[in-house]
Amino acid sequence: MLEVLKDLWDFLKIRKKFWMAPIIIVLLLLGGLIVLTQGSAVAPFIYTLF
Repeated sequence: MLEVLKDLWDFLKIRKKFWMAPIIIVLLLLGGLIVLTQGSAVAPFIYTLF
């Protein structure tokens, strides 16, 4: 997993695509939020956001 993040950072740095970083960070945070709350009582409230 760490290697993937390093490769992604190298891609962003070399190609000067820093504008993609906030998009990727938000997608990772939303994905992590869904995974972490999948089995809890908070899940119905999270799914109403989408």
